[in-house]
Amino acid sequence: MAGLGWQPLVLVMLGGALGAAGRHWLGGLLLRQLGSGFPWGTFAVNMFGSFAIGFIAVWLEGRGPAALYWRAFLIVGFLGALTTWSSLMLECLLMARSDRNAMLVGYLGLSLVLGLVLVWAGTRMAGWMRPVVW
Repeated sequence: MAGLGWQPLVLVMLGGALGAAGRHWLGGLLLRQLGSGFPWGTFAVNMFGSFAIGFIAVWLEGRGPAALYWRAFLIVGFLGALTTWSSLMLECLLMARSDRNAMLVGYLGLSLVLGLVLVWAGTRMAGWMRPVVW
């Protein structure tokens, strides 16, 4: 995005604000609904983000110069703030420290495997939905 001016930076910041707000809202909602026994909020946003980043990356392919701005807003900004790799790692460390090793392995394994499956599914779905270019 170098040389594109200040617009992509503003789009990243706006997307980031919305993504962070979405993460805060969903995390609080799931904490109230499901309790604190498992980090459902982090898991949910990471799984949604895995699917969404795969979908959006393919959906934006070949969409011309405007795709750079959508990528800045949606992928770097929104999904960058929404998804929570650092939170995932901290939660795994806390599980290890509290002797919940089975939950740690299950959470980390499920997050990585399901995240990979969902990013693949997102790319496949976007590929199927992308209009044919004449």
